[in-house]
Amino acid sequence: MTPDSSSDPVLHNSYEALRLQEVQLLLAAKRTSLSTFQTGIAVLVLPLSVVSFLVATSQFWDILSVLYLMAPLLAFCATLVGLGSYLIMRAVVGIQAFDAKIKKVSEADERLRGLVEVDRRKLIDSFRLRWGDGSP
Repeated sequence: MTPDSSSDPVLHNSYEALRLQEVQLLLAAKRTSLSTFQTGIAVLVLPLSVVSFLVATSQFWDILSVLYLMAPLLAFCATLVGLGSYLIMRAVVGIQAFDAKIKKVSEADERLRGLVEVDRRKLIDSFRLRWGDGSP
C-alpha cells in the first residue's frame, strides 16, 4: 500500500467530518434563531395580557382619572409590540437563511443529504392521532 493510496480514505473521511461539523454549526445557529423567535413571541404576548387585564378591570376605574398612568403604560406596551415583532421577523429571516445554507451544503454529499432531509410524510404521520379502527 502506497502512502498516496492510504491518504485517500483519510482525506475523504476528514472532508465528510468537515461537512458534518459545518451542518452541525448551521443547525446550532438555527436553534439560536428559534430561541429568538420564542422570545419574540413571549415579548409580543406580554402587552396583550396587560391590555386584556386593563379591559377586564375597566369597570372599576375611570380612564380620565388615571390617564397619567395609562399613557406611559400604553407607550411601553407599544414599544414591546414593536420589539417582539422585530425579534420574530429577524428570527424568521435567520431561519430561512440557515435552511438555505444547510440545503446548499447538503447538496454536495449524498449521505449528508439523507441525514438532513426530512421525510415529510413520516413527520406528518408521527404527529397524527392514531385511532386504531377509525372510530373516536
